[in-house]
Amino acid sequence: TDFNRSVLPDAVRSNGATPNPWWANAVVYQIYPRSFQDTNGDGIGDLKGITSRLDYLADLGVDVLWLSPVYRSPQDDNGYDISDYQDIDPLFGTLEDMDELLAEAHRRGLKIVMDLVVNHTSDEHAWFQASRDRDDPHADWYWWRPARPGHEPGTPGAEPNRWGSYFGGSAWQYDPKRGEYYLHQYSRKQPDLNWENPEVRKAVYRMMNWWM
Repeated sequence: TDFNRSVLPDAVRSNGATPNPWWANAVVYQIYPRSFQDTNGDGIGDLKGITSRLDYLADLGVDVLWLSPVYRSPQDDNGYDISDYQDIDPLFGTLEDMDELLAEAHRRGLKIVMDLVVNHTSDEHAWFQASRDRDDPHADWYWWRPARPGHEPGTPGAEPNRWGSYFGGSAWQYDPKRGEYYLHQYSRKQPDLNWENPEVRKAVYRMMNWWM
């Protein structure tokens, strides 16, 4: 699982001129892995299925494969609720399958772009579970707020403000363990990361570099 997972670097033009960004004229093919190609008969597309179709994709003239999320996830929002950034969801295969896909794609001159969601995580992510403890170093990794003054926490109308979720309802969810509300702009299973916390940024950048 130590294979270099980075996108292949651009070639420098032979005349020494500064090249256009590699993506400027690239043909990008987005793949929704769940419905693309199933190889084990469970009715769900997988990484091996994508690998098996690389010749077909290359013949189409595709330069870049854009993969919708394949990270480990409870699948509350089709994989956009990530519980482990550094693992592959068993629905789609393993890290070894990902290494094989990358190696075979690069062998054909194809680049890989992974859909990485860092606005929020799953509420099952280890960071969020730790954040539920006010004394934990991760306590400020998400947006926590107390109940509205004069209201009993967890009761209707006690949310910190009237912000709404894009998915409907309040953007705040009460957590009995912490005794506060956390912000979720999407599903209540997708708590928003606190990007104003430098430790959050460092952790996300470390994870990105791990993939590269």
